[in-house]
Amino acid sequence: MLRWTILVSTEAMAMLWLMVSVVDARDHPRPPNVILVLADDLGWQELGCYGNQFNQTPHLDALARRGVRFTDAYAAAPVCSPQRAALLTGLAPARLGITGVLGPESQKYLDPARITLAEIFHSHDYVTGIIGKWHLSGYASHGAPEVGPQRQGFVEVLLGAESCIGGGDYFHPYSFAPSIEARLPDEHLIDRCNLEAVDFVNRHAEKPFFLYLSHYAVHRAIRGRADWLAHFVEKPDAGKNSLTSHNNPHLAAQLTQIDEGIGQLTAALKAHDLLENTLFIFTSDNGGESTVTTNGPLRDGKSTLYEGGLRVPLIMSGPGCMPRRTCAVPVAGEDLFPTILSLCDVPLPQGLKVDGKSFAGLLAGAKSPHRDALYWHYPLREPHFLGGNSSGAIRQGNWKLIEFFSDGKMELYNLADDLGETKDLRLSRPQIASRLYDKLATWRKQVGAEVVVQEEGVQ
Repeated sequence: MLRWTILVSTEAMAMLWLMVSVVDARDHPRPPNVILVLADDLGWQELGCYGNQFNQTPHLDALARRGVRFTDAYAAAPVCSPQRAALLTGLAPARLGITGVLGPESQKYLDPARITLAEIFHSHDYVTGIIGKWHLSGYASHGAPEVGPQRQGFVEVLLGAESCIGGGDYFHPYSFAPSIEARLPDEHLIDRCNLEAVDFVNRHAEKPFFLYLSHYAVHRAIRGRADWLAHFVEKPDAGKNSLTSHNNPHLAAQLTQIDEGIGQLTAALKAHDLLENTLFIFTSDNGGESTVTTNGPLRDGKSTLYEGGLRVPLIMSGPGCMPRRTCAVPVAGEDLFPTILSLCDVPLPQGLKVDGKSFAGLLAGAKSPHRDALYWHYPLREPHFLGGNSSGAIRQGNWKLIEFFSDGKMELYNLADDLGETKDLRLSRPQIASRLYDKLATWRKQVGAEVVVQEEGVQ
């Protein structure tokens, strides 16, 4: 009797899983839906499934169990506007010319000539909607050439800002959008965003949809709903106010409200028998702000190219996502664009080139890197008020190099041994530093990145 032994690699098994998942999706009577939920300034370890012991996120933890949780996911920049642009276009912020925060008077905006996820999905008969923060242009109320989501593929636009919300404004009436009428008693902005998201799903349950739920929270100034705030204030070791960096009760309250929305959306999808056919994604626009949270064990936070400013939570569940998987392969914000389209079997428009690389194989179980390196470009005319400086960075494997443009200083870290970036190895490993710098400089030329030296004496 002959016995045949078939050896199948992990990579082959992963691709087989992905192929089966795609076939299952194609056999379904409709294409997969997509819900992309973006938190604002949410640090890497704020969720229970990422090890947080103070905050409470049961619905997001359940989402992670149903799908894939990434440990090494990165924003495309350490501040919000560039990451938002990269998510929607698949392009590096430097190529888009959006490398910093677009203020209320900004003359820059996401060019309508750029093709967005919403435009592609709309062309494939999806209902498209955005709820919440856009932040990809200035505001007409401040004399800027305002270019909103209506011009970039979003058919429904709800709870958009009419002026800057930078200081935080979480209770109705909203000074940043005075035309919004309340729908809830003592309305809180997070709850209203959740309500509109569930309504969107209920309205469009009969057609495939792409919903971009873009929360304004947990951006400073943080103010949580009264019931959850009282709950977290009473917990042992709670911080005392909204500007504490340790166990911030306001941040915890807001995060629980975001988590409630995940539960409400999950229930709505189940009610319409859509949960298994919906790609559900949760992530953040950049790392946590160090004045209101701690990003430990990561170094620093929002506005810097250290891990605390760049590394973000990323959870994906749905078609093509292997349940209960944790993935440690690095992925970047611009990679979501081609990945989402791939999982929905929606092709890129002919001739469209993107910087992101699909990591659909990772979701199905592959372990090999899907791209050679990750790059960041963050030019500043003056230091960011949270501590960021004009700089660029590259990660290849476990090695990460940061270059500071003003003085040419470079720092080299091995993230496998030094996640907190405490030991600069540039002098002891000069060959690695030189190799990474050459790759970073070559990439900058490819994307047309401008190196900016900060003005001397600016504080």
